[in-house]
Amino acid sequence: MTRPILLIVDYNLSRIDEVRHLRDYARERHGATVVLIRADPTEADHAIADEVIDLDPLRDDFAEMGEKLLGDRRERIRAGIVFSDNAVRSGAELLERLGVAVDASPPAEGAFSKYRYRLGEARVADLLAAQRVMVPDFAQIASLDRLRDFARDHPKGFVVKPAAEGNNRGVVVVRNGDDLTAAFAEVLPYLEGGVICEELIPYRREYSVDGLGPLVFLTEKISASGRYPVEIAQVLPAGLDDHERATLERAGRQANWLVGQCDGPFHNEIKLSDDGLHAAVVEPNRRPGGMKIWELARWVYGIDLHHHWIDTAFGTAAGVGRLVPGCSAATVLLGVGSDRSFSPDDVAAGADPFADAVQDTAERFGLADGELTVTEFSWLSRERRDLHAVARDNADFAAQGCVVLRGDRADIRPVVHALREAWSEALDRALELPAPVRKSR
Repeated sequence: MTRPILLIVDYNLSRIDEVRHLRDYARERHGATVVLIRADPTEADHAIADEVIDLDPLRDDFAEMGEKLLGDRRERIRAGIVFSDNAVRSGAELLERLGVAVDASPPAEGAFSKYRYRLGEARVADLLAAQRVMVPDFAQIASLDRLRDFARDHPKGFVVKPAAEGNNRGVVVVRNGDDLTAAFAEVLPYLEGGVICEELIPYRREYSVDGLGPLVFLTEKISASGRYPVEIAQVLPAGLDDHERATLERAGRQANWLVGQCDGPFHNEIKLSDDGLHAAVVEPNRRPGGMKIWELARWVYGIDLHHHWIDTAFGTAAGVGRLVPGCSAATVLLGVGSDRSFSPDDVAAGADPFADAVQDTAERFGLADGELTVTEFSWLSRERRDLHAVARDNADFAAQGCVVLRGDRADIRPVVHALREAWSEALDRALELPAPVRKSR
């Protein structure tokens, strides 16, 4: 019997483990052959798929070329998923051409281009205002003079950022009196792809409305303060009152409508006012959230959303009831204590600074064995890199770790901050030779 095909359209390399997880389930549950489409595929890509097609989703003729390359297998292609921002529109168009169920491709451009999304908001600004969703003023810029014009019109501050770029790269907060020439210099590398200025959203708290189809959960984002508002942690479940949850879910639904999300995944980043009645969308995404958010959901809610995504794509997904948290969890980004050249090879053999940091944090909060546990840890790169102590974007972090907190002796938020402090100290110790002796519990 001919095996059905699952088509995976592109992914970001940092998410290769998720693709492997999707592949394994598609093979086991649906007996599927997995075909991956990706530009300039590597050996690692060939190792996680049965077949790899070299095709760039940013090509103008991507959907047309993909249809030609896959046309002889059209009848076997039973399901498809799009797993990158670069492919969100073109990948959906390809699946439409192949007759595979997918969320609509035309509005998906708003989930790739921040500028296109703001244009979409502006067209329905009155409707959004009636729902207490702020639509920030914005402009596309290509010169220092245009930046100065925007700064003059927005003395309370604004954000300069690439129109289409992830991982907080190139995002600069500009306040009254800041050096505009320096701010423009920081976004110069992104001018070709487009740079926008946005009125500063006056809300301090940030969350994401995450989910798949009708399944929704809220994730709390912890960001650094100052010039570079990079995220430093994601926390589940978000600590919210009922009216705050309603505000965020309302804004998240409206973001989904604007970018055409219906059955597929979403990760909409949203800021919330102090009174919990007003919100503003930072950016929408038609893909699972990064920083292991779906993995956090598996530990907290007991549901594997990757499996559910594959079942949804094949049209066999069963209904799921309300998501009820059984614990709390966080993904934490871990930096360096001072500006330095760093490689994981600098860590002394046998040292485990993250385990040490978690142990020190547990002792600080008086937690018992098993209440604060490590679920994942990874170095973000094995290469030697120059890292800033004050991270400018996510590439300035050395590692990423996930923890689960059980019981009610501590709140996950102060635990996250304490863990990052403990990590800095533990990493400094681990860089000394010989490696420190681990404490026994």
